[in-house]
Amino acid sequence: MNNQRLMKILLAPIVSEKSTMLAEKHEQIAFKVVSDATKVEIKAAVEFLFKVEVKAVRVVNRLGKQKRFGRFMGKRSDVRKAYVSLKPGQEINFAEAV
Repeated sequence: MNNQRLMKILLAPIVSEKSTMLAEKHEQIAFKVVSDATKVEIKAAVEFLFKVEVKAVRVVNRLGKQKRFGRFMGKRSDVRKAYVSLKPGQEINFAEAV
C-alpha cells in the first residue's frame, strides 16, 4: 500500500471513558478515521505508524445529528470510528509515537 495514504487514514485517537476502559480491559484502541477507509487499510496504517501487531479491526459509522442553528436547520458531520484489537502483549504508547 501507498505510505502517503496510510499516513492520512488515522485522524486522531479517541480519548474518552469508554475508550480508556476498552484499552485496559480488551486491549483495544479507538481511532477516528477517514470516511472511505477500509478495515485492511486501517490495519496496515496502525501497524505502519505504531509498529504493533493488529488482531482485528471493527468499524462504526455514526451519522451526524440534525441540529437547529437559530432559524436554520443544519447537520453535524458524520464520524467513522475504528476499534483496533491488538494481539496479546502489544501496546500503543502515544507519548513515544510523537
